[in-house]
Amino acid sequence: MTIDIYSSTGSKKGTKTLPDSLFGTEVNEGLMHQALVRQQNNRRSAIAHAQNRGVVRGSTAKLYRQKGTGRARRGSKKSPILRGGGKAFGPKNVRNYTKDMPRAMRRAAIRSCLTLAAQDQKIIGLENYPEEIKTKTFVALLQKLPVSVGRKIVFVVPESHPELAWSSRNVPGVKTILASYLNPEDLLGAYHIVFVGDAIEKAEAVFGSGPSAGSGGSGSTKAKAKVSSSKDSTKKSNSKDSVSEPGPGPDSTSSGE
Repeated sequence: MTIDIYSSTGSKKGTKTLPDSLFGTEVNEGLMHQALVRQQNNRRSAIAHAQNRGVVRGSTAKLYRQKGTGRARRGSKKSPILRGGGKAFGPKNVRNYTKDMPRAMRRAAIRSCLTLAAQDQKIIGLENYPEEIKTKTFVALLQKLPVSVGRKIVFVVPESHPELAWSSRNVPGVKTILASYLNPEDLLGAYHIVFVGDAIEKAEAVFGSGPSAGSGGSGSTKAKAKVSSSKDSTKKSNSKDSVSEPGPGPDSTSSGE
């Protein structure tokens, strides 16, 4: 699967092959939905808060006597079934909407989102962006790129790019994010995704499905194992040498002659 690469002036420079470890995985809709719900829930804050009968202001006196009136038994006016009373089982602002998800599942969801975007031909590449903070230059570049101006367009940068971020901040529908901060909400909601510079390589290093992707723990573990094995072999050889070479006995003479 390939994408078109464009220069900072909007002209086509060539094509680029997308890595299968990031854009050639199986699309798992259920996993993407789970990751999206988790992201939105973790951003959610509990605002609604209702007062129960123990918190609402009012008298605690019994409204009328228990027997003899022919009416239902009543307590105070703070009862939930009376007007002005407390709310029974109402929402509280201490509710926690946070959801957890294993890292392997989160990264698999990102790969599914990128694969789906690549299949829908929403991804293009941008060779670089000039180091100039000017919205007019950015808008002129958008008009030359094969994107729908006014739709949601996500620019993915490999590292902090203040010129691009400040030039696009006032353009409606445009968002700039780091490659290491890719998330399901931005990927699924984007009409076009533009990878700037080496953003694809950076994303592959973080979210790729290969053995060297992610934190690179397997490679470092193998290196540590090799170092430890070499140390152990050195220790064993030293111990053998010390045993095979006995020290001088009591009958030995010095060679100072």
